[in-house]
Amino acid sequence: MVKPIRDTDGPRHVAVIMDGNGRWATQRGRPRLFGHHAGAKRVREIVQACPDLGVKYLTIFAFSTENWKRTQTEVAGLMSLFRRYITMEARALCDQNVRVRFIGDRVRLDKKLVGLMDELEQMTRGCTGINLTIAINYGGRDEVARATKRLAQDVAAQRLDPENVNEETLPKYLDTYVLPDPDLVIRTSGEARISNFLLWQSAYAEYEFIDTLWPDFSAEEFQGLINNYAGRERRFGAVSV
Repeated sequence: MVKPIRDTDGPRHVAVIMDGNGRWATQRGRPRLFGHHAGAKRVREIVQACPDLGVKYLTIFAFSTENWKRTQTEVAGLMSLFRRYITMEARALCDQNVRVRFIGDRVRLDKKLVGLMDELEQMTRGCTGINLTIAINYGGRDEVARATKRLAQDVAAQRLDPENVNEETLPKYLDTYVLPDPDLVIRTSGEARISNFLLWQSAYAEYEFIDTLWPDFSAEEFQGLINNYAGRERRFGAVSV
């Protein structure tokens, strides 16, 4: 059972690299896709835990630009899982007042999936509770490259003065331009790397690298990490007084 905490105690925006689905399935002698299905169910529990933990924004890394290198069977299975998740969870997300957004390059995704993504974003547009952002075909470097291209186009069209380009300008062109930067980034499965996730946005985020495989990640463990965050001193380059 998750115990409510004060908004001021914890992070406002948590981003999660959901790793370990394949290993979880392999340990049980099952196909990797079995683990991905188990991981999708875990997302529901974590989303439901957010309100009591004071988390207003949750961003999850579902499929990276590098994941296309996996077997055709696994990629096709993941795309089918995304379509199924959106179809099955849409009503529940609305009922829970969850605003859903997708980030990443949609050009390579199949049209049916993109259509479902668009529909879910539109369906939850008026929701005012948790903001759930799902990164599909997302890579931090790819995002910055696409943002830079759009910025350059605005400069070329004289819609933007190059003298006004600074570190506050580029974020307006990122996929996450309507979101606050993450306060806490969690990676499951024991890997201690960020894997090209929210590179610009996470410059001052706190990180937690944990051994738990994503399908075993519970709301109680999530709360423990939130509590750890609350005990940290965030100085943003300043010195403690």
